[in-house]
Formats: sequence, structure tokens, C-alpha cells
Amino acid sequence: MTLLITNATIVTGDDANTVWHGGAIAIEGRRIVGLGKAAEMAARFPGAEVLDARGRAIFPGFANIHTHLVMTMARGVFEDLSPPHQPPFDGGLSPIPLPPMTAHEQKVMCQLGALEAIRSGTTAVLEDAAGIEGYAQAMLDTGLRMLLAERAWDRAGASIGDPSEFRRDPALGARGVQRIRDLHAKWHGAGEGRITVGVSAWAPDVCSEELLRELRALQQELDTVCTIHLNQIWGEVAAIKAHHNMLPSEFLDSIGFIHDRMIGAHCRCMAPFEEKVLGKHRAHVAFNSAIAARRGLSPRVCEMEEAGCNIAMGTDNMAEDMVEVMRTGLFMERIRRQDGRNPTPEEALRWATRNGYKAMGIAGGGWLAEGNLADLIMIRVDRAHLAPFLRPVAAFVHQGQASDVSDVMVDGAWVMRDGTVLTMDEAAIIAEAEEIASRAWSRLFAENPGIEIPDGFRPLPAHVADGAARVNMQPVSKSG
Repeated sequence: MTLLITNATIVTGDDANTVWHGGAIAIEGRRIVGLGKAAEMAARFPGAEVLDARGRAIFPGFANIHTHLVMTMARGVFEDLSPPHQPPFDGGLSPIPLPPMTAHEQKVMCQLGALEAIRSGTTAVLEDAAGIEGYAQAMLDTGLRMLLAERAWDRAGASIGDPSEFRRDPALGARGVQRIRDLHAKWHGAGEGRITVGVSAWAPDVCSEELLRELRALQQELDTVCTIHLNQIWGEVAAIKAHHNMLPSEFLDSIGFIHDRMIGAHCRCMAPFEEKVLGKHRAHVAFNSAIAARRGLSPRVCEMEEAGCNIAMGTDNMAEDMVEVMRTGLFMERIRRQDGRNPTPEEALRWATRNGYKAMGIAGGGWLAEGNLADLIMIRVDRAHLAPFLRPVAAFVHQGQASDVSDVMVDGAWVMRDGTVLTMDEAAIIAEAEEIASRAWSRLFAENPGIEIPDGFRPLPAHVADGAARVNMQPVSKSG
């Protein structure tokens, strides 16, 4: 049965930045089968089921190419505890560890992240983590399109950004490689191709050269996408200098790890010649703007794009709101360039949609065109902060909010309709996530009385609060 969504403003995201005012889009199965003026589409598809989308705008769905869904556990905590930008570097992204969780607790926190992703208009997600098997079924059930990148590393006592001696644990690396193989064998192609499985090398400073070469060979064998945290923090740069007397991208290039199916996440502590190395190989870059802003760091996006990199976007930690990411990315680049016109809203939208699908290796996705995948979102434009809706792309990029998203379709199926998520019990997941977080953080502080409780943390059980110190939430580093 053909579905005809009509009387909408349709932002296609195509090469010409075409926008149909009073347009219609026809969907059959997983694909878009027609797109154009409402009257013409009505004549072309006379027997279609009709959905009147008056007061709505249709956009391509967002592609989040770098996230860790379980990190919703640290929401409101880790954002203000970033690592230093100057020596000494002790390793780690926060002085407080993430609380240990059971497999069920991890699953619920990932479902919470998926809920936020859907509500903010995301249709495709690259999840980078270890132990994804424990929640893969739950991710399939969300209805989202997902690339599950199982992670491997082999540095004993791994901590990103630690320049001290590298102690290799081959068995640790072997277990990671086996997890990737097992996840790929079981889940790659699931959901009629909606789920794919990729390779994640955690970071250059927690993976040996031997493991990186093995993961590159595995990526080629499985014919899939590979991702790696790259030039993420200055401690990582110091570590690679200490271990290899090179810069991170230089090191990866020297062992043949950089290629046109590699996604480098972050790329914000990078020398100009490293940008050219990535561009030479047509590598993809995850511009994780919101977390970068919170870290006080900014990649040189324009320069990387000019060098030949494909710029896409991700949320990274503690949040899944791609509307925020898109707008923050535009703001950051305009400030960095001292340019009030560039990048344009159309460029920012492309980074957050079409370029992300390209990075994830999803053909025919990320923009609206006949024959493409039916991955789309509808937003309400009858909002005080969007009216008058004169330039649709600019209005949404500059003023849009995640709450404007009313409907989300993935692979031709609705996962949210009229503001209701159809694939998960939202209220139950939120309630359980709150309970899990309280238990997990209480356990962490009770079992580790030396760990300082951040200022402003909500009340904990008396036996925890009485025995714990508190940390003043001040910037770890004053450098930029």
C-alpha cells in the first residue's frame, strides 16, 4: 500500500537544496516512490492512503555517527569534569568512573538514549561500545537504523590520554576481536538490513600497532565500516608522541589504518598536516560539536572538509539530541572562522543527515529523493519560535528544538507518530532509568568512599552521603 504524505513543506536535502512548498511524498515499503507538488502526486498515486501534513515540514532524518548510549547514566555529571588540555596528563575523560552496571541496567540506559534519539529526529545511529550483544535485541526493537560498532583494545588498564608506559595484553585484544566477529555473525543484516555491524578500535593510545593492523584486516574481511576515537584530547596526542614519536593520525597512516571507510571521531586536537592525511584518504570525521563545546575544544571543520574529509555529526556522551548538535556545530564554526555567514544552515543540515548516511555506508539515505530509503521526520512549524516559517532550513537549524519533531519514519515504518514513540514504553523506561541511576551511583559512592561526589548531586542515602567527600565543579583546565 502506498502512503502519500501531502500538503507539507518538504526539505529534500538534495544537491540543489530543493524545498517543495505544498508538496507531497509517496512511500511504498521501505522506499520513497514519488516526490513533488501535491496535486501532481495525488494524480500519480490515486489509490494511496493519504496523510494530510498541513502545518508540518518534512526533513531527512538525522544520522548520529558517534554515540555511546549507555553514557546516559552520566548525564549532568561528566559534562563539567573534562580532562585537562595541558600537562600533566593522567589519563581518562573524567576523575569519576562510570558506575558498574548489570547487563539489564545497561540495556535500559541504552533504551533511554534511543528514546531521546527518536524524539529529536534521529533515524540512523552508530553505537560504539563494548558488549553490545547484551542490548542488541533491544536496539533492533527500537525501530532505528543502527550500525553497531563493537569495540576492541589491548592496553592493560586502558585509559585514554595516558602517556605512561604501554603494557599490552594480547588476550584482552583477542577477546575484543572475537566479540566483533560474534556480533557480526549474529546481527549484521538483521531487521531486513536495518542493523549492520562495524569495527571499533577504541583509540590509538589504547590499541597496539599489532591490534590496529588486525582490526584493519578484520574490517576488510567483513567489508564493513571502522571507527576510532582520534585526536580526541591533548593527553592522547601526548601518549602517541611518547609511545611512537608521532602524532595520532600520522601514526595510523604509517600502519595503513586510515581509509575511506574509516570514521575518525572528534579530530579536534590535530595538527594541520594531520587534517591533510585524513583528507588524502577521504576519511570521514564525526564532528561531535556539543560535547566538543562542553570540553572547550573545537576541530577545524572547514579545513578538514577542504582537505577532502566527509564531515558528519555525532552526539558522543550523555545526550542524543542531534538538533542541538547541528546548531552548535554551525555556531562553533562561525565563531572559530569569525564568519557570520559560513557555514550555511544548508551545510549544517547536510553534515547532520546526508553526510552521516554516507559515513555509515548506507546507500540511498540521508536525503529525500525518489528511490531513496524512507527515513524521514516531520516537524511542527506552527510554533512561536518557528513562525513565520520563511526559510525552512534556516528556521529549523537556527531556531528548531527537538520537541518540534512530531513524527519519525525509519525504513518506511513509523517509530513515532504525533509525538508518541511506538516502539518502546517510554514512561516505563524513564521511570526505571531513574531508579537504576540512583542505585548505580549510590553503589559507586558507597563502595568507593574516596571518590568525591560532585557538587549539586541530588540527595543520596544517608550512609553514602555521610561518608563521601565532594568535588567542587570548577574547570579542570583554564586553557582553551
